[in-house]
Amino acid sequence: MSLWLTQEAMRRSLRSCIFSVKYCSSIAAISGKNSCSSKQRLAHIRGTRQINSWRLSSLKSSVRFHSQDANLGSEETNFGPTPVAESLVLDEIHHPLGQSQRGSPFFELLLHCGSPSDVLDLSQQHPPTPQQLSNCLTHMWASIKKMSDEQRRCELQLMFEHPAFDQLLQNVMANVGSMQCEDMAYSLLAMVNLGVPQRSRVVQLYLRACQEKLNDFDEKSLSILASCLAHMESTPNVDALKHGLRLVVEEHLPRIKNVVALQTVMRLLGKDMSLDLKRKLEQKALSMIERFTLPNAQYMISTMAKMGFYSKPLLDICSQRITDNLHGVPFNRLLKVLLACRELRYRDFSLLTGISDYIASTFDIWSQKEVVLFLSVFESLAFCPTPLMAAFAQRVITNPDTLSLKDLLCVLNVYASLNYCVQHNREQFLQSLSKTLDFYLPRISSYELLKACSCLCLLGHFPSLPLEKLLQGITLEELSSRAAMYPRRQEQMFQTVHLCLHLDQPVLPRPLSVPATMLGEVTSSGPPVNQHLLQLLRRLLSDQADVALQEMVVVENFHFIDGVITKLGANQTPSEETQAQRMAVLCPPSSAFCFGTSQPRGLLAVKLRHLEILGYIPIMITEQELKSEEKATQLLTARIFPERPAPCMTISI
Repeated sequence: MSLWLTQEAMRRSLRSCIFSVKYCSSIAAISGKNSCSSKQRLAHIRGTRQINSWRLSSLKSSVRFHSQDANLGSEETNFGPTPVAESLVLDEIHHPLGQSQRGSPFFELLLHCGSPSDVLDLSQQHPPTPQQLSNCLTHMWASIKKMSDEQRRCELQLMFEHPAFDQLLQNVMANVGSMQCEDMAYSLLAMVNLGVPQRSRVVQLYLRACQEKLNDFDEKSLSILASCLAHMESTPNVDALKHGLRLVVEEHLPRIKNVVALQTVMRLLGKDMSLDLKRKLEQKALSMIERFTLPNAQYMISTMAKMGFYSKPLLDICSQRITDNLHGVPFNRLLKVLLACRELRYRDFSLLTGISDYIASTFDIWSQKEVVLFLSVFESLAFCPTPLMAAFAQRVITNPDTLSLKDLLCVLNVYASLNYCVQHNREQFLQSLSKTLDFYLPRISSYELLKACSCLCLLGHFPSLPLEKLLQGITLEELSSRAAMYPRRQEQMFQTVHLCLHLDQPVLPRPLSVPATMLGEVTSSGPPVNQHLLQLLRRLLSDQADVALQEMVVVENFHFIDGVITKLGANQTPSEETQAQRMAVLCPPSSAFCFGTSQPRGLLAVKLRHLEILGYIPIMITEQELKSEEKATQLLTARIFPERPAPCMTISI
């Protein structure tokens, strides 16, 4: 055993010495002149002719070809999975075998290789041809793609220590000039996926070779190259190749017929491309929409998020395709679609409703972590997935102990923000959340405790233990010391807790109140007054002797009201409010409501609750309703004077 450990230590030490050998190589970046035509620029990115001499000098060097360049730093090989391997496009593009190759003995043997070491053993027994080299590398990556992380790490370590790996990559470098474009792209992709250092000679050599032959790449080769470059770190050769790829894609765009190839190129070009090119890609995608599969539609939405480009026609079509085929879509793809929608600020009511209803109908197959993630993304989209929230509330009531602290904070935020009221078991649900919060009190941070208490107050629930701990001197001191990090947000949460304790007047073991020092500067929580609304109110109430209007009123030093209408009784003055009827007219923004509904969200809901406690009758009119003056006048009249008969509507035929 000790002998084996000694040999292993010597081998690792020797390998470390080899990797630390320094050598110099010059990498020239390619730049085109602005005055050149498009064809001239494309010709320019073919690269310099020094690639052949560089390849020869690399072969003569005694340094291992996959070692790091001294000028670019030295680091250990990473045996983990690379981001390139996670790309959807790679699941749909496979290295093809020609008709003449499929029956050859070498490829029959290659297909039976189950690991990179098996492929390396085969390469020792049967030296591969240039195209077979590319297939060897691709099969090495394919053989470990579906392994577990630990198994993949072990296999890659064995691969790097295999004596034939050096020789294989030497042959790859020697035959780069005789490879076809597709084989070259597959070889580069496989080497990067296998963990060959991106700044090594062999990878940089292939980047230069791709520059030289870039004009000869077809759409499939461009797609493979794009999927590789999208996740590679920035080097002069990578940047030059990306720049050249943009020029080539614009020229090849009319000839692209593969959806996956188009999407891969779109992702690579990203947010830096011009708006004109984005429009061209949009039109190309729309022209191919009939060929979109369900994965294509899902991938297109995340592709547009990657591009930072909002195309409503394309998003609507893809959303409809996804909505119609939700059954069986895995968790990660649904989540990526929702995250992309959030990034694009795109909300389709049918898509969101379809996804939430599908998750609710198949609730038992989703883990708790998955459901919590879905709820969090829905909340960020201001969408209330009612059936899903009802099902999850029942799960919490049944098994409250399964919630982690992170899950608990997320659930509290979601239910408070969306103002979801559990229909039949509201108290049980809130009690379950409170008991779970009590369990985590010894290890919860002060700021997390403030967020949790603020959410529970928004929901109208006041557990005594968390509130008492929050308002202890030591907790308040901790929050005061970190107030500079989140000053305004922290003050708003304390103001919410203060108002709820003051106005809701919950029954607690002992009276609790928030110190004035924690409330900060008291300001209105509402938006600026809507001048159009005030003009309508003045015009509507101008001839009403028994009605008084107050504009821009702030109650309890916190809640802002656009206008307060006081309807007086007979022979009553505005100061005599005992019998007066007070109405609070509000014009909340659309963001104050759950998307697609008239359900108020957290802060607006608590404002309405408090106004009712203070004796006001809340009257809401939305910004959308105010766009039509005639409609807004009719709505305000009906809500302020419900005793009056509704005006007759004239219908023109």
